Amino acid sequence: MTDVSFPPTPGNHVRHPLRPDRGTGQVQSGIDGRVTVNFPDEGKVVIDGGRIELIAVSHSE
Repeated sequence: MTDVSFPPTPGNHVRHPLRPDRGTGQVQSGIDGRVTVNFPDEGKVVIDGGRIELIAVSHSE
């Protein structure tokens, strides 16, 4: 289910389309197209939002 509060802002939950093994992460920040996401097993990852379109998920997924 898509989260209606997208584009990614702090607190949103997302998945990386090319790295489903990372699971669902929580957006920490989004500055100048760079999105920092905290993934449960991988920690904080900075993603270029201009190259990778993160998949928004509802908090219950």
